[in-house]
Amino acid sequence: MVHSTFGASAQSAYTVTPTESDPYTYQVGFGNRFTSEAIPGTLPIGQNMPQKVKYDLYIEGINGTPFVTPRRDNQSTFLYRIRPSVAHKGFNRLPDNPDLEACFLPLNPKVHFSPTQLAWHPLDIPSDGIKTDFVAGLKTIAGNGDPTLREGLAVHIYTANHSMGNAAYCNNDGDFLILPQQGRLDIQTELGRLMVRPGELVVIPRGIKYKVGLPDGPSRGYILEIFGSHFELPDLGPLGSHGLANTRDFESPVASFDVDQSPWTTVTYKVGGRLFACNQDHTPFDVVAWHGNYVPYKYAMEKFAFVGSIHKDHIDPSIFTVLTARSKTPGAPLVDFAIFGERWDVATGTFRPPYYHRNCATEMMGLIYGTYGGRSDQFVPGAFSYENGFCPHGVSYEEFKKATEAELVPKKIHVGTLAFMFESSMQVVLTDYAMNRSGKLHEHEPKMWDDLKGQFINHLDEVNADLKAAGLPPLGKSRA
Repeated sequence: MVHSTFGASAQSAYTVTPTESDPYTYQVGFGNRFTSEAIPGTLPIGQNMPQKVKYDLYIEGINGTPFVTPRRDNQSTFLYRIRPSVAHKGFNRLPDNPDLEACFLPLNPKVHFSPTQLAWHPLDIPSDGIKTDFVAGLKTIAGNGDPTLREGLAVHIYTANHSMGNAAYCNNDGDFLILPQQGRLDIQTELGRLMVRPGELVVIPRGIKYKVGLPDGPSRGYILEIFGSHFELPDLGPLGSHGLANTRDFESPVASFDVDQSPWTTVTYKVGGRLFACNQDHTPFDVVAWHGNYVPYKYAMEKFAFVGSIHKDHIDPSIFTVLTARSKTPGAPLVDFAIFGERWDVATGTFRPPYYHRNCATEMMGLIYGTYGGRSDQFVPGAFSYENGFCPHGVSYEEFKKATEAELVPKKIHVGTLAFMFESSMQVVLTDYAMNRSGKLHEHEPKMWDDLKGQFINHLDEVNADLKAAGLPPLGKSRA
């Protein structure tokens, strides 16, 4: 009898299995060329465009980059669907949303500059009597550039109390990075479904249709929209092959389709910041199978592998970058998305809070959950702050005093907290809504730094003694 050493073989590729709070299945990886079919055997073999697709499905391609983009950056997906997107009833212009902005050029009188630190208390969720879905609840706070220039960004906050029902949304301007702060989002896209909770991010690429449900009731969250480029993982350099946001922790949907030939209320398209309605007599969510790398994805930020100094001083906050987007200027990101969560602080002989600094980048912060101290305002979950380039900032006097006098022992910081930053090398301007209509704007209180006195003056005798010992004249006298 021949002895077998066989153990076991996987029956399929790895997928994330459903849970009670997230009923959907996901493929894992970042930038992969995924393959998914809701009905086995649907995808054509060895070609993308057969003369006839199984079940008489239609072929539809979607490109997230120009055709001739180098292969390493090229993004596209082939969809095999019940009816193609061209089967619609035409487009109608919708009234402008006065709180939605897309042009952030100085020639636009509806945008404003500010040299100082600003912040906003959490935006109110609409009352029950005003049905507001994800699209209607978009409010633009800040931005740079313009989608027609294919470079720039916009920062929005959404508040919603109503699921989208038989309606969908398609953003032709840019990619949405969505951060729910209150309540999960049940997102149905053309390529499948994602359940996204506070603590997770989701990216919906430009041009992909989706709708948002609210399984936990009213919801609020933050959005970073980018024009022109797509999000990517930062290079790791000397960190090596892994760390920060690991590729295996990103999750993309599997094919999932509806069979619905009834009239759909509206598919709303955003083009240049303007809204257009497209009606059709079938669901936009009828993709039976697909393959490609232009796909939505989500990521649980608690999985981030923080790195930092284990000896002395600080590493630049770029080490907290989850995702980045390139600008047209080599070496200058359009925007970095960074997070600040629970981690160890062990640096010795070091001023451990962020040192006082003036950064050439614009810094915009929000809080998903927990507390974030050292500020003059009540920075609670749902709040948002803005600091323009070279605006001086840092911790309050009380935090400074504690940090300079405390015994430096290993300590966990930001326990139970998840904060984030949108950091852009661009000049970011603020919207009319943010400055004049939100009702939540307030300035940081500069008195928080009043007690940062010139303590150097208390050491003049010591300074003069040191100067004398070095053979130099005392303060106030020059060399003869």
